[in-house]
Amino acid sequence: MTHFSLAMPRVGVCVAGAWLCLGAPANATDNFHWVQYVPGGLEARVATGRQECPGIVIDGQTRPMSVRSGPGPDYPVLVCVAPLPSGAKEAAIEGVPLALPGARAERILVIGDTGCRLKGKLVQACNDISRWPFRIGADIGAEFKPDLILHVGDFHYRESSCPLDNRGCAGTPFGDAWDVWRADFFSPGETLLNAAPWVFVRGNHEECERGGKGWARALDPYPWKEEEGVTGCLGPARPFAVDLGGVTLGVLDVSTADDAKVNEQQVAWYRAAFASAIAQGGDGPVWLTLHRPIWVTDGSTGKNQGGDNKTLAAAARDALKPNVQLLISGHHHVFEAMSYVEDLPSALVSGHGGDEFSPDVPASPVGLTVNGVTVKAGIARPGIYGFSMLERLRDGSGKWNFTGYDIHGQKIGQCLVEGRNLACE
Repeated sequence: MTHFSLAMPRVGVCVAGAWLCLGAPANATDNFHWVQYVPGGLEARVATGRQECPGIVIDGQTRPMSVRSGPGPDYPVLVCVAPLPSGAKEAAIEGVPLALPGARAERILVIGDTGCRLKGKLVQACNDISRWPFRIGADIGAEFKPDLILHVGDFHYRESSCPLDNRGCAGTPFGDAWDVWRADFFSPGETLLNAAPWVFVRGNHEECERGGKGWARALDPYPWKEEEGVTGCLGPARPFAVDLGGVTLGVLDVSTADDAKVNEQQVAWYRAAFASAIAQGGDGPVWLTLHRPIWVTDGSTGKNQGGDNKTLAAAARDALKPNVQLLISGHHHVFEAMSYVEDLPSALVSGHGGDEFSPDVPASPVGLTVNGVTVKAGIARPGIYGFSMLERLRDGSGKWNFTGYDIHGQKIGQCLVEGRNLACE
């Protein structure tokens, strides 16, 4: 049941001290545009409150954009798309330039779990920018001038109403509706949205019964299917690959993978998904991005384990070929990285984008055992909001730095990534 009405009171943008009121109804001035990777290449997209799709100018030629999804219940917006040909030099929508990729990605910004949590008794102060600082992190992240932005999932968090007389979230929308997606992601993330091409990963908050409709309408990399998008119930998507230049990024949808136990039916599906994603990278280095991490601890069930995914572990064990070097995830609301005694890809987690922090994350994961896997090297920085950067070393070695930043752009930790190994500060 969607607890949302266009008639409910809204609070406009306002600033008073640390308070920032973000709720606002969709209207004709809504006009968010971005570039994202999809199977087969790049697409320009627009979410607009207007009646028609704008045109797009690519290398001096004006072309029409087509309708991806029209307005519907709780979604009074039009989402338009246009494919971007490989090698396009410049593109613009209504005079605003779009961010196009270079020959290869040298600097990749990783961010995740960015929305503001409202679910029952779990209430975050969405109107207080010091307690939900995604907008600050997004603005500062844009100043890093990344070549690619990877969102590792969980955009939509406002699932139930703000308690009465709670100033921290008063006036905020909730439910699977455009106002929520606008408030949770598009409006606070707009500067970053225009900074570089994006890869979007579906998180568990974009499952059918949560934010599935908004995901299907706006961000899902596959073509819109009205019969699925109206109900919001998209099944797990097939993986696709993005060429980063010397590295292939495999994008997986693990939004519904069972964390707590091995789901044998899911194991078969995910084993095939891992194989497909890896095959698309050929024999070269492969990184996999998936919202839920596999052998990463958040301390939720004691000192030595918890927070890992039992189903994905069962599916991945025999599927992760030696050329798979990294698993890049969110889900845990923390910056952390781990490599293992066992011959497995290193895990990078950048889930500190805005939602309330994961409790009890160990200050150091080194020596911990997670679902039978032992952490050899790693780093964790619990309780700090921000984003991460993957930056290619320019010495031709194939090594990368994975650096965590707080929302103000100050470094909080760094690991050198070499194949499947990490060397962390």
